[in-house]
Amino acid sequence: MAFRKTLLSLSILNLFSITYLTTTAHAEDRAVVLPTIVIEAMDEGDPIKTYVDYKQANVTRNGLDKKDIPQTIDTIDVSKYKTYGANDLSVMLQGTPGIDTSYDMRGDGIMIRGFSADTGDIYRDGIRESGQIRRSTANVERIEILKGPASVLYGRSGGGGVINMVTKYANFDSKSSIGGYVGSYDDVGYTFDLNQLMNDNFAVRLTGEYADTNSFREGIGSQIEMLSPSFTYRNDDQTFAWTTQYTYDKLTRVPDRGPSYEDLPKGTSIEMGFAQDGDYVEDTLQLFRTNIKYDINDQWKLDWSASYRETEQNFDHFYAGDLCTDNQAPTATNVGCYQGYINQRYYWQQTDNITTSTALTLQGDFDTGAFSHHLTTGVDYSIEEREPLLSNKDSSGALIYGFVNPLTGDRFNNRPEDIQLTQHNYYESKNLGIFIQDLITIVPTVKVMLGVRFDDYDSSAENKLQSSSSYGSVREVSDQSWSPNAGIIWQPVPEHSLYASYSRSFAPFGGRVGVNTVSATTNLDTFNAEPELNDQFEVGVKSEWLDGRLSTQFSAFDIKKHNIRYNPDENDPYTWAVAGEHRSQGVELSFIGSLLDDLYVRGGYGYKEAQIKENKADPALEGNELENTSKHTANLFVRYLATDKIYAEIGATYMGSYYVDDENTFKMPDWTRVDAAIGYKDDNWSITGAVNNVTDKEYWRSSSMPGTPRNYLLRVNYLF
Repeated sequence: MAFRKTLLSLSILNLFSITYLTTTAHAEDRAVVLPTIVIEAMDEGDPIKTYVDYKQANVTRNGLDKKDIPQTIDTIDVSKYKTYGANDLSVMLQGTPGIDTSYDMRGDGIMIRGFSADTGDIYRDGIRESGQIRRSTANVERIEILKGPASVLYGRSGGGGVINMVTKYANFDSKSSIGGYVGSYDDVGYTFDLNQLMNDNFAVRLTGEYADTNSFREGIGSQIEMLSPSFTYRNDDQTFAWTTQYTYDKLTRVPDRGPSYEDLPKGTSIEMGFAQDGDYVEDTLQLFRTNIKYDINDQWKLDWSASYRETEQNFDHFYAGDLCTDNQAPTATNVGCYQGYINQRYYWQQTDNITTSTALTLQGDFDTGAFSHHLTTGVDYSIEEREPLLSNKDSSGALIYGFVNPLTGDRFNNRPEDIQLTQHNYYESKNLGIFIQDLITIVPTVKVMLGVRFDDYDSSAENKLQSSSSYGSVREVSDQSWSPNAGIIWQPVPEHSLYASYSRSFAPFGGRVGVNTVSATTNLDTFNAEPELNDQFEVGVKSEWLDGRLSTQFSAFDIKKHNIRYNPDENDPYTWAVAGEHRSQGVELSFIGSLLDDLYVRGGYGYKEAQIKENKADPALEGNELENTSKHTANLFVRYLATDKIYAEIGATYMGSYYVDDENTFKMPDWTRVDAAIGYKDDNWSITGAVNNVTDKEYWRSSSMPGTPRNYLLRVNYLF
């Protein structure tokens, strides 16, 4: 009932907005909605760059305008968040309709429409960002989010949506710049972005960033090192373009992975850090990619890409833990307890992730009788490898432990010089995918999209600590899946697109989305290979107002995660059944553009109900909300251009309350953060001053991480 009421309310709100905007006197345009290439050519720090919508999105893979895609697509210009000093992907997505973010020391902690996106749904320039790593945005131009199942384009998926980070690379439009920034907590950094045209056919670019910052949390800090050279060649008639890029991106940090919010005693300061001396995390990305675009003729285009991506995450740290209420001496199997202290767990890990992939896509326009077609077809092949080495014991086999007093800050541990390796596995996943998608124009105002994809995937695991087990040292499984999508688009006038669509995604091997699908000791006779499925129905409308100066999206969706597998009888490991169903329903509204000559807005609101609809393994959970999914997310930013060179901005980000577990035993409170900035931009200089958390609101961005108190950032760029 709550979902239906919210849908009705938002429908009325959308109707009111349509009535108001169409009757408002049109102001003189300062800038219209521009095609993608013009937005990318805008100077860094241009006052309207982050308030103009992108006409297209690379994440769709078909070159179509977003209004011709029957799913919700959000595009975020990263420079907006650089103004406030953000670098983490999860921080930039806070408040985006339908997206939940939390703090994850090892990854990003991102949920889309109720389902996790961390493991297999984040991409960089169309390359899957698989593996355990914190993803930097130091060289990212924009973030694209395709909401809902997208297996027809990308294969395996968690079902909530796909995130694609588009990086900066050599082009024939961008200016060069050098810059620096200083801020609270000894935040110091500098950047350079050198884009040089060698001639009409050849461009080179070198981007880089170095930053060193502490945290409001005691003893916590991080360093960023990024360098990315690239070149682009195009022929004289611009029918052929070849881009090659290398990126080195390293994030070194003292980890901040404290205990859960509800386990801290009253009086614990949010500035309390829980790292021990010697704790560290290193995330290193090296990526080489090359891409060729070729216009065969006026109707057909070819796109080929190949990439090699290598990431490494190493850490040695104490983390989490529970509050000790009495004294208990440690043993070989128990870390012990000291009253008033947090008994921290310990882990050392070294994990390598390698992804080698290639993709070939063909797009073409043709007619069959009275129907026009925009056809996209392609083939993808990838090999993903993961090799984790783990330990939580010393050389004698005893557990390693640490203790921190959350009220006094006193801490100690028994970190040894030598550790005993407890796990060393090698995982490999191979995937071949073939897809075809066709946008059919029935009449000029009605279009139908149809698509299907076939995936063949193999996964293997090897236990390198033992040559054999009762099942052998190497486990291998394989399977295939079909993924369809379909949609209809009605455009009664060019400014409005109404659509309805169906799409499906799959998570192979019972929902195992990641590379480590099967463990190195799994008995394959009892392994369940059935895929977990997500089906979505979505309806919506995409509109342009005020002569294209303002863009809006409104959608309602219903996603069912089903074919969730479980073993009903623990004495019969060979029989599997369907455990039940998870369901996420919601509505989303987003907008971006200019209301008046010098007044720009961007933001949105999302409401969803993500629940456990059926759970045969544990019926008591039925009706509970899915963990880490809030019902409400919203953000609103307003920018006023006092002159052509001076502007001011204020914005609010809202994250609703949510449960931290499927049992719904503890709920994190909601929060609203207010940020503000002023800026100056001329032909050569860009200067911004920003205040994060203007009201100094105390809040928790996750159950183990408080939000940052009020802080400041000054950023200066010189453009040439």
